[in-house]
Amino acid sequence: MKFSSQSIPASSKVFWNRFRIVGPTSAAAAPSCPEPYGEQAYLHPDHCDQFFLCTNGTLTLETCENGLLFDGKGAVHNHCNYNWAVDCGSRKFATDQTPLSTPGCEYLFGVYPDAAECSTSYHKCAFGEVHQELCEPGLVYDHRIHGCNWPDQLLDSCNPEAVVGFKCPQSVPSGTVAARFWPYPRYPVPGDCHRLITCVDGHPRLITCGEGKVFNEESLTCENPEDVPHACRH
Repeated sequence: MKFSSQSIPASSKVFWNRFRIVGPTSAAAAPSCPEPYGEQAYLHPDHCDQFFLCTNGTLTLETCENGLLFDGKGAVHNHCNYNWAVDCGSRKFATDQTPLSTPGCEYLFGVYPDAAECSTSYHKCAFGEVHQELCEPGLVYDHRIHGCNWPDQLLDSCNPEAVVGFKCPQSVPSGTVAARFWPYPRYPVPGDCHRLITCVDGHPRLITCGEGKVFNEESLTCENPEDVPHACRH
């Protein structure tokens, strides 16, 4: 499946003026592109589902796939972005935006949860085919942001303790290392040298140390491996 493409219509004169392209505006003699080489995409002034594409000096009018729109600020496939990520403003649609659904995909292109509630995975649809993606450990899919989030941000449908596998203590003894980080006390993850647990408003979050860092169970911080006096040193 490919982008639909057609000759540049005479009504595209607005585009030429906006990008200062000088030349005839008839479909038979389309004006030249601003750049003779490479590929450049330009916003259509009237249609949110179309854009102008210059490929090595050749100009075409392109239409985004079902579930995608164009604003020039992000791209999922051939310069177009997910429809929920694009602000069309006053621009209209040149094509029918009815979803072309397939099993697991509302639109041919989109992002959807694998389960109705508290899913640690989700799937992306491309040309109507499902591709499963996993959230980072300790995260769950949040349909509001179309990505992964802390489970304590979805308390209506998620149990952070079940996702993280840890229950935050109701109190932290004073004088302990964990108490130094109050109101966000920290705890080690048994057998894991690269993660820690921090409690936020009584709910656990699984935190991953930065690249090249390991967790020091004595200081409850992420440090360089050579500075960690225990098994995580190696």
